[in-house]
Amino acid sequence: MRQKALAGLTLCTLLTLGCESPPVVPTQDKQQHIRAARIEGNAVVQGKVRGNAVVFLYDATRLPPPQGTGRPVAFIVIPQAQLFGSALHEADNEGPFTAPFTFDTVAPGRYLLRGLIDADTCLMGLPSCHGPDFNPWYGVTNEPNVNDVGGAAVDANFVPRVVEVGQDENGTPIAVTGVAVSFGTQATVRTERPVFEVVDSSLRVEEGGGPKVLRLRARAIREGAVDLQAPVFRVHFADENRDGVADDTNGDGQPDPWPRVVLRKLASNDIGITDENDLDNNGVLDAQGASYPRADGSQAETPDLVVLAAGLMPDMYKSELLDADGRPILNKTLELSELVVGIPPVAFDARNPRAPVRLRTMPSGRYAVILMQSSGQVWRVPNELDPRLAPGLGLPQVDNQSFAVEVP
Repeated sequence: MRQKALAGLTLCTLLTLGCESPPVVPTQDKQQHIRAARIEGNAVVQGKVRGNAVVFLYDATRLPPPQGTGRPVAFIVIPQAQLFGSALHEADNEGPFTAPFTFDTVAPGRYLLRGLIDADTCLMGLPSCHGPDFNPWYGVTNEPNVNDVGGAAVDANFVPRVVEVGQDENGTPIAVTGVAVSFGTQATVRTERPVFEVVDSSLRVEEGGGPKVLRLRARAIREGAVDLQAPVFRVHFADENRDGVADDTNGDGQPDPWPRVVLRKLASNDIGITDENDLDNNGVLDAQGASYPRADGSQAETPDLVVLAAGLMPDMYKSELLDADGRPILNKTLELSELVVGIPPVAFDARNPRAPVRLRTMPSGRYAVILMQSSGQVWRVPNELDPRLAPGLGLPQVDNQSFAVEVP
């Protein structure tokens, strides 16, 4: 192709009279006619933490975990040498430290800015240390670990700030400047991601059968690019609006516990970790894909987000998180190394997680097991450490990270 292009250029040069310039007209191609602005500001760090700063840009309508399942639309990495300068090796210097960032080509809309300091625990003098290990390209390396420090753009009341990119009277997007993303020791991540292995070697949930039980066991992984040393499951009741009453979002009369467990249908029935109807892995349902009959006989014209019913078995925590009168104790958290999950043979379309719609039957296939802590940290199997996938990705092969629930 390159040789043909060069040949065409040479021919045009030699036959100048025969190669007139083509007419130039305004493009009608929307992909080439996008108007965009920028969001710029500074990362501001206070404390003894050292590491690269990572700033994430989220669509404000798609909240990140734990409030939602949104994924960043863009991110920027600020190297620690740029951020901390000559104080990089001064362990007692708490700053503040600042460094600029810019998101270019931002479309009009409303955005949230979050961030993390990807801790270099060797520079911080911590035992069993490692350098910055955030890698956005793999699910097993793209979230905060213990000793990382969270950050966000907030308003004067420390509420997450919504940054709006507007337009002028001509429809030209207006740049937003002076946005501060602040990081402080009060936002230090205290626990590892909830890394787990499934105790059972396989599990099949059959239509018309009884409920199944899945046992998850915390597992440290310290191999290659993955350094997750001491994961635990933090079990407690949810009170997201902080009204002093345990949440009951599904109206079943039982308080909602953390962690949350989701069993989501995968695209492949054999191998792979891509979710069904999200083949580009952007966290948004594809425009076209599979849908299934609902319990009421209807069927959506757009793709479903299929999940199996699943939740923590209450007997494992009930006696310790309820008081003598059976009321939830909201200020108590259990740190456990094993969880028991109940799975009744029921499937839902959860495109609207607040109002899932029951499906007539459970669609056959493989289902990923996803565990989310109240911190927003997530682990799922299968993942890239699946021995069938890891070698091609340069990641360690880890037994039991290929597990998936099966519906025949």
